[in-house]
Amino acid sequence: MSICKKTIIETAELLRSREIGAVELTKEYINQIKKKNPDINAYVTVCENEAIKAAETAQKLLDSNEDISYLCGVPTALKDNICTNNIRTTCASKMLENFLPPYSATVYNKLQKSGAVLLGKLNMDEFAMGSSSEHSIFGAVHNPWNTAYVAGGSSGGSAAAVAADLCAFSLGSDTGGSIRQPASFCGVVGLKPTYGLVSRLGLIAFASSLDQIGPMTKDVADCALIMNVIAGYDPMDSTSVKVQAVDYLDGLEREVDDLKIVLPREFFDSALDEDVKDIIMRALKDLESGGAILSECSLPSIKNAVPAYYIISSSEASSNLARFDGIRYGYRDENAKNISDLYRRSRSEGFGREVKRRILLGTYALSSGYQDELYKKALKVRSMISREFNNAFKKYDVIAAPTCPTVAFKLGEKLDDPLKMYLNDIYTVAVNLAGLPAISVPCGKDKNGLPVGIQLIGKPFGEKLLLNIAKMIEMKAGRLQIHEEKEDL
Repeated sequence: MSICKKTIIETAELLRSREIGAVELTKEYINQIKKKNPDINAYVTVCENEAIKAAETAQKLLDSNEDISYLCGVPTALKDNICTNNIRTTCASKMLENFLPPYSATVYNKLQKSGAVLLGKLNMDEFAMGSSSEHSIFGAVHNPWNTAYVAGGSSGGSAAAVAADLCAFSLGSDTGGSIRQPASFCGVVGLKPTYGLVSRLGLIAFASSLDQIGPMTKDVADCALIMNVIAGYDPMDSTSVKVQAVDYLDGLEREVDDLKIVLPREFFDSALDEDVKDIIMRALKDLESGGAILSECSLPSIKNAVPAYYIISSSEASSNLARFDGIRYGYRDENAKNISDLYRRSRSEGFGREVKRRILLGTYALSSGYQDELYKKALKVRSMISREFNNAFKKYDVIAAPTCPTVAFKLGEKLDDPLKMYLNDIYTVAVNLAGLPAISVPCGKDKNGLPVGIQLIGKPFGEKLLLNIAKMIEMKAGRLQIHEEKEDL
């Protein structure tokens, strides 16, 4: 078995027992990137020299025999909207193509402190706006299970890199499902934490009230391990919440006896592919046979989640992206005749088509004639969705649902139909509107061999229980790995 196929915990044991060195491990991953990335296009920046230096430092810590983190010497990669000091951070946009941040995101500082080795930055939909990772100036991300299919978005590079064994784990961002959806498409574990549990400092904003950084890993235990490192209060982030520290690994494999799991009817509607539904129901029946209690309920406001999400997120994007004006930093057109022409040229040339679409939608929704009719009404829907989730959690422990209505679709299939693309997020956006935690865990493959993910939604700061249930599903379904014959993509 290739060293790159091993989980974080398996890799950490090999590093601690001196069966492999940190530098040797890092070079093995870099070789894998050079071999596979041309076909998958997960990486946009590879930090080879910096990674080897970081591995050398990690090896010194490993040799010291001190109490060190499990991440010491373990290679990772970050979605390219997470700032890394003096390492190019582009958001997959021409606007930030050559941007070198003057500081690092809090999550990256925490990973560095733990001794993790940064291999590079990962491809994505431009400014995290998309559901397929096809809206990138670096080209589309390809699904490692079948390179004719999308990897999902907007954290497609983060999911594909983990699935293709091009890093031990990655971090992505989730605004409306951008961790969970690509995790489902690529057969990896993806967790969207409770809003405020993980610092957003250094995450280049798309929609500030929805964005959340989270881990993407090969199995559930690795996901719990990463949460132990990145979760926690950050005084530099005004949206960060002070909560008691939790060990997410502790009791991970405990039984789920008498756990009340509810299936909202709105998540199992006609949009759900029958093959996907059958696979998800098998996973739920396995939980039921293990002692969990399955029930049904209705969350009627969910039917309005997608339009409310796109109005709110686009409105916030319109405001957040106003800073990219060609004056302070980012792309600047050098042929502008005056200040107005500079704004127009820089923004029209620097932003891609999907980003422009969202800015226009958001600006329209915030305009004086439509703010009450669109934006404020969307905020009311958001409150209704939150109330319905809260009421459900008074009776039930966890909500179970599909992550996506289908498995991964073919590259280019939905690019010319934005509405069809937006409906890929039909089962994920409500979680962000309510600020809840949710995890996608692989539970099988369809008839064409493409992964299927099941989504578990929890109470605020209920990540520990979600990880516990996800672990039960994983133990029944097994950890999905790309077959050896597909290793040479």
